[in-house]
Amino acid sequence: MAPKGYSLLRQDPHDDYSENGGHDEPALDFRTADEIQAEQDAHLGVKTVEAATKVWGKYSRWALFISLGLAAYVYSLDGSTTYMYLSFAASSFGEHSLIASIQVAQSIIIAVGKPVIAKVADVTSRASAYLVVLVLYVVGYIVIASARNIGSVAGGIIIYACGYTGLQLLTQIIIADITTLKWRGLVSALMSAPFIINAFVGSNISASVLEHAGWRWGYGMFAILVPASLAPLIVTLYWGERKARKLGLVEEAVRRSAPGYIEPAKITVTPVQRIRRAADQLDLVGLILLGAAVALILLPLTLSQTANSGWKNASIIAMLVVGVVLLGVFAIWDFRFAKKPVIAARFIKNRSVLAAAWIGFFDFVSFYLTYTYLLSYVFVVKSWTLVNVNYFSSTQTVALTVFGITAGVLMRYLHRYKYLLIIGLCIRLLGVGLMIHSRGANASDAEIVWTQILQGLGGGFASVATQVGAQASVPHADVAIITAVVLLWTEIGGGVGGALAGAIWTNTMPKKLDKYLSFLPEDQRAQLFGSITDVAVYPRGDPIREGVINAYDETMKVMIIAATALSVVPILFALIMPNWYLGDKQNAVDNADLTGEPIDEPASDARRND
Repeated sequence: MAPKGYSLLRQDPHDDYSENGGHDEPALDFRTADEIQAEQDAHLGVKTVEAATKVWGKYSRWALFISLGLAAYVYSLDGSTTYMYLSFAASSFGEHSLIASIQVAQSIIIAVGKPVIAKVADVTSRASAYLVVLVLYVVGYIVIASARNIGSVAGGIIIYACGYTGLQLLTQIIIADITTLKWRGLVSALMSAPFIINAFVGSNISASVLEHAGWRWGYGMFAILVPASLAPLIVTLYWGERKARKLGLVEEAVRRSAPGYIEPAKITVTPVQRIRRAADQLDLVGLILLGAAVALILLPLTLSQTANSGWKNASIIAMLVVGVVLLGVFAIWDFRFAKKPVIAARFIKNRSVLAAAWIGFFDFVSFYLTYTYLLSYVFVVKSWTLVNVNYFSSTQTVALTVFGITAGVLMRYLHRYKYLLIIGLCIRLLGVGLMIHSRGANASDAEIVWTQILQGLGGGFASVATQVGAQASVPHADVAIITAVVLLWTEIGGGVGGALAGAIWTNTMPKKLDKYLSFLPEDQRAQLFGSITDVAVYPRGDPIREGVINAYDETMKVMIIAATALSVVPILFALIMPNWYLGDKQNAVDNADLTGEPIDEPASDARRND
């Protein structure tokens, strides 16, 4: 038994001979047994899935893909319906203006939760990570469905967001585990195909639920649907992992990848050491610092209007200052002290990862500036039925899916992605820019729909290309965390965009209502500001409805101009993105197949990037 603190001898093939060619003693490895075990644990999940890939046969592979498809369908049904319920849930408590704050909090959890789930998937197994996600999903929806105030709704959404982000991330990680680069974009995009169906089915479901059952039932039914849909996937993954362990394939994979391998049974680990190791593997300190920093920076943007004295409020100023300081502390911690940092220094030096992260960040800032209040705006401006409003809200999602699949097909045969990325971002810029005029009150129905189609077309090309490009640039051991890091930065961009939208809305909309509805008492203007359902009772042509429309129109214009300017930035980062060759390997930087075994790719396919 190797006690803690025991220095081990490591026989390293590179250390077998001394400089003069003579046989030397084995090199000393001054790592403790606990440190070696920690290194072995760091990528146990990766080695487990590589081993499971060896035991999956024809039928089990089909079971895996079908299970992934079922999970993707329920995920898309969730995304196509539940966002509708939030506006009505908030309005039922007279707190419609708090939507942006709730979405900022949700974005923060979705962002920070991704590295946690990725670390869990790496340290334990993919199946165990899915089980954690399932529990969070169900508990969150139960809390929302039983909420008695807006605070409970927000709390439930935060819990649910951890499960939602985990399901999204794990699906992409599993796809990266079981597909080669040339197929990855297509398979990843196909996982979004259910959005095409649910854009129409989901719109009818959400409209029917809101009209007959209420938003509580809309949230509550997913507490049943999610377990039913994830169970086959979790069972399939656990079966493959268990069989691989019984055959000794997992231990063999870990032994091959970990110098100085020690059997876990031969290491004594105390409960305190186990907790400390888990904290190091997850970088809990870094995640707490990052989450706190992002929250303290973003939340003041939406809370400034309701706080006493607005931006002069000492608490608002203190939150911003502390947030910026904590962001700096996080950077110092991760780059200098963290044993397993969330954002390792090698990721910062990786041009593909850096470009992908900033493309996602600015794209989401732009998106949420236009989309946070778009549904409420269209509900007020257009005399559409609730079903048609739902159809419109799904337009961009359908376009994203269709053209994401198209991009995947093109990448399969072109074996490149950079030019699709640049073209997609340019089309997306066009779609956002057209909204300056064609955003609702000044546009025909066709115009406003086309702005969403163009954004979806460009976004579909860009999202698939960005993700595959980032994953191609790292070895398999880093795929989960690098996917999480890119999505982390992307979601933080969404939080920034939602916060900016909330700041513009809460600081501009009341002034515009005062301008166009000066004939109404202040409490009635506040009521119209707080609930879209109170606005809808006035028909088009009524001075009150038209005054609200003018206020909405001018407020939305500010958001869209800012979004258009920010949409230029991702194009600049796309220009510096490497153009990796998409071949038959798991990634573009080492010669390994999906099981971790070395392969020889043809010389013509070995080009790194253009």
